[in-house]
Amino acid sequence: MDAALAAALAVLALIDSTSFGTLLIPIWLLLHPGPVRSGRILLFLGTVATFYFALGLAVTLGAGAVLPQITALLNTRPVQWTQLVLGVALFFYSFVMGRNRKAGDRGGMRRWRERALNDEGGMLPLAGLALTAAAVEVGTMLPYIAAIGLITTAHLPVATTAVTLAGYCLLMIVPALVLLAVRVTAGKRLEPVLTRISEWMTNSETMAWIVGIVGFLLARDAAVKLALLGS
Repeated sequence: MDAALAAALAVLALIDSTSFGTLLIPIWLLLHPGPVRSGRILLFLGTVATFYFALGLAVTLGAGAVLPQITALLNTRPVQWTQLVLGVALFFYSFVMGRNRKAGDRGGMRRWRERALNDEGGMLPLAGLALTAAAVEVGTMLPYIAAIGLITTAHLPVATTAVTLAGYCLLMIVPALVLLAVRVTAGKRLEPVLTRISEWMTNSETMAWIVGIVGFLLARDAAVKLALLGS
């Protein structure tokens, strides 16, 4: 593998490191007041990285047979109409989420995070969250798809492909690991600030906004593909 390919993959991995599953959820977990649950956060990041490594390896090794079929399927009108309906449903559901929060369910996100970081809940719920977040993001992680394309066209040996994908997935979670190290090092000095930010996140309508934006983007993309809107 030449230096140009390695540099391109590194840039794509760093772009992927800013996604919802690789950065935003870990930050949200780090905002939990009290002692840092490093093991839990490492489990989350490790699960996300492993999922993408396995997916990337499977797609890369079978790219010639799999990618054309996937592309053809996504370009069919039934799938595009399904995407449109899903996007519209998510958009309007975001308003329902907002009303529910105003009706008194503001502590739901806080309780969920406490369960995820609590030893009594076991590791499976947190690993399940990581897998869900990674699976939901697969279609939107364009840098990772581009990286798989670069690796595939480079015709690397299987061992080199595996090592390259592993390095990519590791680099993808490095920013979150750095933030975890800073949080552990700073200790209680950051707790007052983190507590205030945590209260804002759990009491605000942040998730409703995220769901609404995702729904809008999905619906708009499908509408453009169906020629319902101008490109």
